[in-house]
Amino acid sequence: MITIIVLILLAILFLVAELVLLPGLTLSGVLSLVCAGAAVYLAFVNLGTTVGWVIVGVILALALLTIIISLRSDTWQRLALRQQVPSTAGEPIQEQVSIGKRGRSLSRLSPMGTVEIEGRIYEAKLLSGYADPHREVEVVGHENSHVIVKIIQ
Repeated sequence: MITIIVLILLAILFLVAELVLLPGLTLSGVLSLVCAGAAVYLAFVNLGTTVGWVIVGVILALALLTIIISLRSDTWQRLALRQQVPSTAGEPIQEQVSIGKRGRSLSRLSPMGTVEIEGRIYEAKLLSGYADPHREVEVVGHENSHVIVKIIQ
């Protein structure tokens, strides 16, 4: 009888794993069916037909209850992340540095690198060619999160 109870508990555990933790993997679903089938087989063979049908009913009821509880939206809220991220992406690059501002390259621009403009460091893309560090640059545009610069001769 202990073996049947353990198999039923394992079947329910594998069913929860299939529904919540590993959906689509089907390995835990198959293991759940194997454990439930083994419990039913042992009940019919060792305890008789009446007890076997009772075990079938118990397994079906527990499986249905497990499915209902597992799929409710508030069941897993205790495990969900509740912390909010207060940071933001910041203001767009177009608002941080305007076209025509001048600065200097901090790294080699080949064509990407870093520049310093008005004391702030930005990721930059050189309009054409390559440039060594410490060259004077001018902002000529913006692209995504970096500035487009050209070398001032």
